This record gives sequence, C-alpha cells and structure tokens, in this order.
Amino acid sequence: MTEPTDNTAIAVALAELRGTMAEGFATVNGTLTLLTQRHDQADRRIDAEATRIDLLAAAVDTLEKGETERQKRDAERLAALERTRWPLPSVAAAVGIGSLALSLYQLTGR
Repeated sequence: MTEPTDNTAIAVALAELRGTMAEGFATVNGTLTLLTQRHDQADRRIDAEATRIDLLAAAVDTLEKGETERQKRDAERLAALERTRWPLPSVAAAVGIGSLALSLYQLTGR
C-alpha cells in the first residue's frame, strides 16, 4: 500500500496552483480589457472617418450639381456676358457682303 501523503504539502501545492491560476486569469482579464479598449477606439475612429466621408460626398454632390453660391454667381455673370457680347460674327458677315457689293460695283462701273 501507499503511505498517506502529507496534508500540509497538498495544501501548499493547492495554494500555489490557486495563485498561479489567479495570476493567469488576471493576465487574461487585463489583456481582454486592453483589447476591448482598442476595439472601442477603432470603432470611434471608423465612425469619425465615415462621417467625414459622408460630408465629403455631400460636398462633391453639391459641387457637381452647381449649387454653391459662387457657381450660381458665375453662371449669372456668364449669362449676362453672353447677352451683351459683341456680335462679331454678324459684323464680319456684313463687312464681307459690303466688300463683295463694292467690288461688284467697281467691276460693273468701269
């Protein structure tokens, strides 16, 4: 038969095992806490970037539609300039026709 073991040695071994287990769980809990904190920070950064992207997309849509005040002013200015522009092609055609008429007059007049 085996001899009875010393209860004190068993108690010491169990206490050491309990301490090792507690230390391991504390380490795991600390690591999990750190990972949770980093995950929350990453979520906040992702949300901030998503908001920024949405704002940029809205700004691009506004620019593409031409709805900014500057674009409206420029469009009005361009329309006013087009209404009051010099009728250069019409003047050039009139000068050409006048020159043709004058040359025909001189040709038939001689």
